[in-house]
Amino acid sequence: MNEILTILPATLRTILTALPIAVRENLEEIRLRQNQPLEVRFGQQSSYVTPSGQITSIPAQGWLFSAEEAAKLLNQVSQHSLYALEEELKRGYITVVGGHRIGIAGKVVLDKGEVKGIRDVTSFNIRIAREKKGAARKVMPYLFEDGKLLNTLLISPPQCGKTTLLRDMARTISYGSEWSSSRKVGIVDERSELAGCLQGVPQRDVGPRTDVLDACPKAAGMMMMIRSMSPDVLIVDEVGRTEDGDAVWEAIHAGVAVICSAHGASVKEVAERPMLGKLIRYGAFSRYIVLSREKGVGTIQAIYDQSMNLVEREKIAWSS
Repeated sequence: MNEILTILPATLRTILTALPIAVRENLEEIRLRQNQPLEVRFGQQSSYVTPSGQITSIPAQGWLFSAEEAAKLLNQVSQHSLYALEEELKRGYITVVGGHRIGIAGKVVLDKGEVKGIRDVTSFNIRIAREKKGAARKVMPYLFEDGKLLNTLLISPPQCGKTTLLRDMARTISYGSEWSSSRKVGIVDERSELAGCLQGVPQRDVGPRTDVLDACPKAAGMMMMIRSMSPDVLIVDEVGRTEDGDAVWEAIHAGVAVICSAHGASVKEVAERPMLGKLIRYGAFSRYIVLSREKGVGTIQAIYDQSMNLVEREKIAWSS
């Protein structure tokens, strides 16, 4: 949280510092929209924030984020050089020290039908990156069979701890554990969320034997990793495109284990999508881990094997 506070304008920093401790410690998102009240998300709820740092459900009582404050925030985040962030602005978010991500919205600039950048930025979504070391501990025993790391699909609705769990899987596999010796891990981090790289350097602990391709399209990145870094396992967040599925198959056929994720609430739901459905039907994965927020962020809803038999159904949240 301190890493975020240092890049915020003084007024906003003062307000957030005054938040109740219970809110600050569980802060997930800080949402700022020009001429609208400051909003924060923590735990499983969202609230507005008053000028004195108190939470409220009444929009009119919230601190108003002005055009002047928006300009100040953009200048601070870009260190007064938007040109230096040109590529990140094309993607719609900026990664800052600590691996925190700031999503932006405003007027999109197009060039021949492609997004060239964003100007007149009026909305910011500051997502707090939190490491939860040990988050993968409850699932690690199910990822191995006779010493072999199993191809795994992690299925999760938004904001259920999917990225946190994937990150800790990478860290645990890279360091080695009671279930397996240390292995080489390759992360293809298209949206800079898993490792939270800044200038190519991971800001999160993803392990000593982990290589990261940051801001790289997943399909191309998986092939690059296999050719250049000889990983034992590839870890990729949010596969969905046809080319992603092709790359997963290529990796598996090359003898590289794959742990990847997809948005969804159940295996049945994701199986209805063409690419994922094909991977599931042809037995690409030996484990399916389904997450929810039933008992808090990171609830392990169920773990299935390749034949869709329940392997584990004790619903325990790593956040509890």
